[in-house]
Amino acid sequence: MKNLTISLLLCLILPSLHAQETAIRATIDTMFQAMYRADTATMRTCFIPGANLLTYSYDSRGNPWAKGETLNDFFRGIGRMGRMDIEERLTGWQCLMDDGIASVWAPYALYLDGQFNHCGVNSFQLIRVQGTWKISLITDTRRKEDCVSADAEKSAIDSLINVWHHAAAVADEKTFFGLMEETAIYIGTDATERWLRDELKEWSKEYFDRESAWHFTPLSRNIELDPSGQFAWFDELLDTWMGTCRSTGIVSQKDGDWKILYYHLSVTIANEKIDDFRALHTPEKE
Repeated sequence: MKNLTISLLLCLILPSLHAQETAIRATIDTMFQAMYRADTATMRTCFIPGANLLTYSYDSRGNPWAKGETLNDFFRGIGRMGRMDIEERLTGWQCLMDDGIASVWAPYALYLDGQFNHCGVNSFQLIRVQGTWKISLITDTRRKEDCVSADAEKSAIDSLINVWHHAAAVADEKTFFGLMEETAIYIGTDATERWLRDELKEWSKEYFDRESAWHFTPLSRNIELDPSGQFAWFDELLDTWMGTCRSTGIVSQKDGDWKILYYHLSVTIANEKIDDFRALHTPEKE
């Protein structure tokens, strides 16, 4: 009964949270689109009257500085700019909500006339006013270097997984297990094969004592990033001694480094051969 109650609550709460986050995203998107058109009248509808803006950046000598401006100062600046070929690309999105307040963390890259200008993070604070989400504060950082992009992170993750597979192929135990979180879980193709990292290390010791523990060659891979930028998940097809296998996994980022957090390997079976496969696993009747 308790589990049923929790399930019902989740069914009610999750769609509501998704709808609210969609509305929050719409407010921020409307603000940006109006900014591109220098439409300050529409922009004003996205903010509460007392909203503020703060920027944290660095001068030419690398010294940090902070600047604040009122909403009217912001609108006057946009009005003087007029229509410009400007685009602020959000490269991440994390939204936290409680009742009528919300906080959005959104890394971005700014382009002028199609050319990169700077990057940073937008921190939006919003409040729900009479059922409508309004921006109460925007704090942003600005820099020219150390800009993180989704493509760069996916490339780093792709490289990590390739190195990890290669480490098994050449029986490099230190690298293989060093690229896994201490709490990582590895699930093999057998129903009994579920290990924590150090359990897998103990079980596979005899394999890593050979010239090659096992050799999996990636055939294809898909990688998706969590909006927070701290997690990613992937799936891949592998050429193995068992034939074509599929794996799914989760990686996490800590102190700038990606590591394997979860990995699940499975054998693929063509649909037309599934009946034969089931026959192999069906106990014979006496």
